[in-house]
Amino acid sequence: MSSALDHLVGALEENSRVNSLLRTLNDFDDRYQQWIQDRIDPLLNGTRSQHVETLEQAHTTSSLLQTAELAQRGIKLEGVSASSIDEQTREVNRNIGLSVFLTLTAVVANAALLPATLICLPMGLYISRSIFQAAYVDYVTERKVGDPALASLLMLGTFLGGFYIAGGVASMLYYLANKVILVTQDRSRNKLISIIGQLPSHAWILVDGQETEIPLAQVQEGDTVVVGAGQVIPVDGVVVAGHATVDQHRLSGEAQPVEKSKEDRVMAATMVRAGKIYVQVSQTGVMTVAAQIGEILNNTASQPLLIESKAIQVVDQAAMPTLLTAGLAWPLVGYQGAVAITGASIGYNLRLTGPIAMLNYLNMAAEMGILIKDGRSLELLYEIDTVIFDKTGTLTEEQPQVVHVDCLGTFAAAELLAYAAAVESRQSHPIARAIVAAAQQQGLSLPEIDDTHYVVGYGLHAQIDGHQVRIGSSRFMELEGIAVPQTVTNLLQKAHGQGHSVVMVSIDENLAGTIELEPTIRSEVAEIVADLHRRKMQVYIISGDQEQPTEKLARSLGIDHYFANTLPGDKAAHVERLQAAGHKVCFIGDGINDSLALRQANVSISLSGATSVATDTAQIVMMDQSLRQLPALLDLVDKFNGNMRAGFVAAMVPGFVTIGGVFLLKLGIFASTMIYNVGLMAGVGIETHQDPDNAPSDGPNMVPLDEIEKLLRTLMALDRVAKAA
Repeated sequence: MSSALDHLVGALEENSRVNSLLRTLNDFDDRYQQWIQDRIDPLLNGTRSQHVETLEQAHTTSSLLQTAELAQRGIKLEGVSASSIDEQTREVNRNIGLSVFLTLTAVVANAALLPATLICLPMGLYISRSIFQAAYVDYVTERKVGDPALASLLMLGTFLGGFYIAGGVASMLYYLANKVILVTQDRSRNKLISIIGQLPSHAWILVDGQETEIPLAQVQEGDTVVVGAGQVIPVDGVVVAGHATVDQHRLSGEAQPVEKSKEDRVMAATMVRAGKIYVQVSQTGVMTVAAQIGEILNNTASQPLLIESKAIQVVDQAAMPTLLTAGLAWPLVGYQGAVAITGASIGYNLRLTGPIAMLNYLNMAAEMGILIKDGRSLELLYEIDTVIFDKTGTLTEEQPQVVHVDCLGTFAAAELLAYAAAVESRQSHPIARAIVAAAQQQGLSLPEIDDTHYVVGYGLHAQIDGHQVRIGSSRFMELEGIAVPQTVTNLLQKAHGQGHSVVMVSIDENLAGTIELEPTIRSEVAEIVADLHRRKMQVYIISGDQEQPTEKLARSLGIDHYFANTLPGDKAAHVERLQAAGHKVCFIGDGINDSLALRQANVSISLSGATSVATDTAQIVMMDQSLRQLPALLDLVDKFNGNMRAGFVAAMVPGFVTIGGVFLLKLGIFASTMIYNVGLMAGVGIETHQDPDNAPSDGPNMVPLDEIEKLLRTLMALDRVAKAA
């Protein structure tokens, strides 16, 4: 019994010592991680420290996605510790420290002529474990020998060959490069997600006439939120009282602030510049437009690039030839040269730098008011040779304009228009707004109306100055018993043939006249079409109007081709026929009745605006609901693809330089490592470069030959030192 008790006590003491050791190691790791964060990260352009600073401020300002998720769960955001580092970054930091320790140990052992194998070999293999795991997964799941296999051979060959200094430096540079990439991606992703603004963590709501501050996560649908000048609107909703000037460019793309008053809709993440409004909450948390846009951007940032897929193919295709070349190099230039060739990594860097480039350009697009929902469209749009514009809602404004007022009786045109505008003044549809706008332009005084009755789908009638006024379609007039003469029927047919709308106005029991409206062509369209022609693109109009007005519109805008008499369901068929003829098609529509055509096109662009992003099927949404940003988008696409081509070259060249250097200059493992990392950093520099004001480059900026020669001479000298060590 005593023996068993002693054994138990001993086991408990041993377990206590183990727990104490683990606590000590965890405490040391936390201090080390904090030191890296405080001392090393600021050297990387301060991006990580800036991110931590942002997290520390989370108790006063929350990111849209954080706030949305917490609001959905009913959790209050309290703030984030500066030492909260994700596990992936922690692991990279640990490997950097171990690599430095390995290198110093190897240098000291070499200088003192002491054996270093017992310490350096297991440490080198441990540091390389993630590379070995990747090679194993590659072979087991896909039965292929890819770049991870070559990297594994490089690390095995380096450490088993006793090149501990070169191996330590290689590991240190490898993990430092990974840290730079993590920091760059982290910065770009956070900038992308937060580009539509920040939400406050608290909101003021109206309770029994008193303004009360509560956590934003506790705000519910139906509450009345109070927002004053300089404050961010924290919810989607409708203004129930007050008046304010609201800056909503982050969501709608509108350059100028807009006036908001009773019954106007407002959105989260927009800012009140002046005034004060009371907003009845309709959406909070993840349901707000801002949160939906943030989620779209987050998903877009995670999508693989087409060129990245091509890079993976190149890497896989180059793996076996590289392995055979290494085997050939062994008898010709020696063991170290063969191992160095396995580190050539032809094309591999693009897998790391490509996503950075996409994040970079998604940021630039979002800042211009362009929401890219599918990152691959940045590549696909570069190949487009044909652009199809849907006419209604895309080439035309939502609101038409009055072009003719025809009178049939004793009432003058101005009087007829004033009556019509008075009846329509309480309506919000585009034709009503156009009639009211025409009356205002003529300076007409609108008479008072006694009452208004609206017949759904047909028209209105009201009492004005003792007269019974009816406004609506020919069908409405028939229902009301108002005779429509043949001359008006002929006018109606002619107007419809030109793509115009006609509103009939009767006073008392007689048809008094008609108001003819035509679509308002967007002011920027002619310039946009000219820009597309300069880019050697074919341009089409697709319209449900008849042949004559469609042809007339195309001719007036300088558009090459058109499809007339097209039903909404037939638009996708026109796109498909052009694709079958070998064209790459971009369809630009209003995002409402164009969903099939938008899906069929190679690239789809919508002008539906911020409030419809969640249901819009287009890959790209112009947030300002206009075409003005189309040339800027195409310029951005040109720059992006020029950037990616330069990155592709930067990923390919170092591998060939390594192989050539091994055979011609007898370069070794150290030089191979340096060439790889120089290429990787060059790729990161290329992909993070922003130059929106200059024309896109036709290709990468090539390094002068004399600079390459200097670099190779330096690497050879360093390589000789490493070999001697």
